Order: sequence, then structure tokens, then C-alpha cells
Amino acid sequence: MDVQDIKNRFGIIGNSPLLNRAIDIARQVAPTDISVLITGESGSGKEVFSHIIHSLSARKHGPFIAVNCGAIPEGTIDSELFGHEKGSFTGAHDARKGYFEVVDGGTIFLDEVAELPLGTQARLLRVLETGEYIRVGSSKVQKTNVRVVAATNKDVFDAVSAGKFREDLYYRLNTVPLKIPALRERKEDINLLFRKFIADFTDKYRSPSVQLDQSAQQVLMNYSWPGNVRQLKNIAEQIAVLEKDRNLSAEHLLNYIPAEAGSTLPMRVQNQSKEDFSERDILYKVLFDMKKDMTDLKKLVAEIIQNGGNTANIQANPNIINQLYRDIEIPGGNTITQADPHQIIIHQPGSDKSFSMMDEAEEVEESLSLVDKESDLIKKALKKHKGKRKLAAQELGISERTLYRKIKELEL
Repeated sequence: MDVQDIKNRFGIIGNSPLLNRAIDIARQVAPTDISVLITGESGSGKEVFSHIIHSLSARKHGPFIAVNCGAIPEGTIDSELFGHEKGSFTGAHDARKGYFEVVDGGTIFLDEVAELPLGTQARLLRVLETGEYIRVGSSKVQKTNVRVVAATNKDVFDAVSAGKFREDLYYRLNTVPLKIPALRERKEDINLLFRKFIADFTDKYRSPSVQLDQSAQQVLMNYSWPGNVRQLKNIAEQIAVLEKDRNLSAEHLLNYIPAEAGSTLPMRVQNQSKEDFSERDILYKVLFDMKKDMTDLKKLVAEIIQNGGNTANIQANPNIINQLYRDIEIPGGNTITQADPHQIIIHQPGSDKSFSMMDEAEEVEESLSLVDKESDLIKKALKKHKGKRKLAAQELGISERTLYRKIKELEL
């Protein structure tokens, strides 16, 4: 059975090289009896690979059981795995077989194996090495012939280094490591998976088919999918049931995809926390304003130089002049809100004329401090909207809460 046959049999969607490699490893190791440690993020499909290994092995007619080690309380995990005798602890009214006894001749899948207590890890190591175990409350050694396939979404080597996982058990389980790629590592498969899921759910709920435009497909591929295939499947089901518009754009899709910090998605601003981006937005505004002022100033100076210092053409650029000298504070407490180009005089070499604005010949050097620029922008916004902070915050592209904080920090 080749890789494509396995995909067809187990309903695996995708053509990613990483996925194909994982399937090929499972296919090769299945006929043996060696232990396999499957690693991968939550929701990436680790249990499917345990079924592949069991179904392609000589134990395929034997029992198979999947045990979530993280869901069993520490006080009862030994009893669940290895069984117990009557009266061995409070509530043990009858003897009970454990999973290793029930699955004799088959395969046991230990999901989240890194969650096992250290005492249980020692018992498991004994089973892997000799096939022997002892029921809780018993002194009789019993034998079992079970193949163990383990899985975890944690870095087991880090757990070993931290003393939370036995090193000898790690090497015993990790005879053949099998890594399942995360969904974001196989982006070429995301749209295929989504179409498969959406087709299944629209058929199940008898709802109209759903189509994605190019922008929506791009959103799917750019999202990091922390919940992997499981999350993608859940979102497809939500859309099949709730979405009224069956031709989805990026805007429709973003209603179902949660925002994430540092996302590359074109998320809608109203769905994000503006608090996270307010500092960046203000700095962008500051830099853009500074760049525009510098460009205008260079243009004005270049024209004066090209005319040999002749300022006759300066009146041809009244808008630039007004922009450059708007809201400039000059000594004496006066403020020029808008310069009149007719009142601007440029001092030329050898001339008795002086460069002045309104009255004084004064050179004003603009501060390049980002804090000052930020303060200046907030003052302008408040002045423009006559002190109405809500409108000022909208003008600045930040939340009212951020604006209040900035006013307090800058002592405006």
C-alpha cells in the first residue's frame, strides 16, 4: 500500500511533502513491533497516525485502544492502565482489568504521554522492556503482549531536562520518532482541507454550498492556525451553519477567525484591540508628517536655489509655506496658525532684507523628538475638535482609553 492509498483509506487530505513523509514513515514502521513516539501540535491529527500504524501491522485483527493520559487523575492512572485487585484502595469493590491486560495482542495508543506521573512512567518502562506488570494491590507478576504507540504535543526532551519525564523511558518510546507537521507548515493543503470540510458540513446540514474568493483564500493561508486541522474543521462547520452569504470574501471569513497577536492577516480594526497598536499608529503618523514636511522644505529650497536665490517665485507656493509654518510657537508667547506668504521675506546675501514672519526675524528650529511630535499631534486633534476627546481619538486612529492615557502621561 503506497502513500496515496493510505490517504484514500484514512481520509487524509493534502499533498505537502512533510505530510507525505510522515505517512511514509508510518507505513514503513507499521509491520514491525517497535514503539513509536508521535509528536505534533494539538489538533494536527496524531491519533489518525496511530490508527494507520495499527491497521497496517500484524496486530490489525487485535484490539486497539486510545488512552488520553492527561484526562485521567493521577491517583487512578495506575489502576486504569494496569488494573487493580479487590480492596486494594477505597472504592475497589471488585477486581478490575487494566488496559494493558484488555489489549493483550493488540495496540495501545497513549496520547499526551508526557502527562504521566513519574511513578507510572517507571511501570510503563517495565512493560515496554519485559512485557511484565503488576496490578495495583497485587504481588503477582503478569505478562502482556502489547505494542505501544505514544503521542505528545510537548517537547519531551525539554521535559526530560526539567526532570518531569524519565530519560530511559524517552529513549525507549522514541525508537522511531514520527513528527506530524502543523497546519501552518503545509499551507498548500489548507484550501483543500477547507473545501473538503465545508462540502461535508453543507451536505450534513443540507445548506447551500460555500465558495471562497481569492482574498478569503489568502486569509486562510496567512492565518497561523494554532488549533491546526481541528480548528479549521470547527470554523468550516460554523460557516456552513451560520453564514447567510455563501460567497465568502476576506471580510466574511474574518468574522469567524479569532484575532491573534502579531498576525499577518488584514484584520479589521474594530475586531482588534486598538490598545495594542496605538503606539505604533502614532509613531507612523509622526514619521509620515516629518517626511512630508522635509519633502516640502526640500522642494521650496530647491526652487530658490534654481532661481539663483530669487524669491520672487515663493508666492507660487503659498500652500507649502502655510503647511511648513502652521502652528509654530515663536518667542513671546505668540502662535502663528497660518502664515501669509505676502508677509514672508527671505534674506538674501548682500541685501538688507531679512527673513521674517509677521514681525520678527527669527529662525525656528523644529523639534525632531517623537514625544514632542506625539504631543503636538494630540494637541492639534483636540484643538481641531474643540476638546472633544472621542472625535480627537478617531482622528488620531487610537482608542479613547489610549488618548486619556496619553493626555495624562504627557501632562496635556
